[in-house]
Amino acid sequence: MKSKSRKVAIVGSGMVGSSCAYSMVNQAICDEIMMIDRTYDRAMAQALDLSHCMDFAGARTKVYAGTYNDCADMDVIILTAGANPKQGQTRLDVLDAAAVITEEIVRNIMAGGFDGIFVIAANPVDIVTYIVWKISGLPRHRVIGTGTSIDSSRLKTLLSEVFSIDPRSVNGYALGEHGESQFVAWSHVTIGGKPILQIMEQHRERFRHLDLEDIARKTKDAGWEIFTRKGSTHFGIGSALAYITRSILNDEHKIIAVSAILDGEYGQSEVCSGVPAIIGSEGIKELLELNLNGEEAGKFSASCDIVRAGIRSLHLEDKV
Repeated sequence: MKSKSRKVAIVGSGMVGSSCAYSMVNQAICDEIMMIDRTYDRAMAQALDLSHCMDFAGARTKVYAGTYNDCADMDVIILTAGANPKQGQTRLDVLDAAAVITEEIVRNIMAGGFDGIFVIAANPVDIVTYIVWKISGLPRHRVIGTGTSIDSSRLKTLLSEVFSIDPRSVNGYALGEHGESQFVAWSHVTIGGKPILQIMEQHRERFRHLDLEDIARKTKDAGWEIFTRKGSTHFGIGSALAYITRSILNDEHKIIAVSAILDGEYGQSEVCSGVPAIIGSEGIKELLELNLNGEEAGKFSASCDIVRAGIRSLHLEDKV
């Protein structure tokens, strides 16, 4: 990282980008936030609005509007701009439009000399993250998608309601695609350090109503439940972006389920998928390979196949 000040650019000043910026301002995660949007006036308006939070925040964050030409000395660039699915569509249905938008943005950013870390939330996030990696030419540890971080958070929230505990006392992950093929690795879900499968076995009567398949379905569909009611999801994913960025800038080494480019991990390569990773100042310090059981390994492989098919449909080798 080049600068002494912790500088973050957010590309996309819509609901997700502005929610992320608001979360970072309130947590004093960085020293500067630059808002970028295809409509400069909107980026400027968001920057002004956010700057008016400073009298009420714990620390001052400089917020301003900028352009791709101003990205060279940024430590982290958060990419939220993309194509939004319509009612009845999946995240994969907007792939072609998202690919065009992403390629243009990344080429403009890299032309200005950026050499930091990308954090991506634009959907379909696993494939968009792979596109950013290929087009940018950056090493894979410096290109990170939000992946199943938000899904894992939703899982913990659902389980916290069942067990009447703080979500932070639940440990576990949704893995694979941030989409329809994701799954919960139940063999690695713990409540206060105790495996959930063991808890259910020991307290059959108490938890006889608990349907893990239903919990996994609700985890997967939570985003759509919000989307169909208000047209977007932004507070949760904005907080996830801030959380990942904080771990980078503060070198916290937090373990977060992110979308990462795999190169042999879990037996997969040339694909990007949601897996737990240690996040620090250089991006992904290490990918954690969970010892998945046979059923889970099969689900992970199938999910990667879906993401890989989407990647191949773009013929990226002709564009790099």
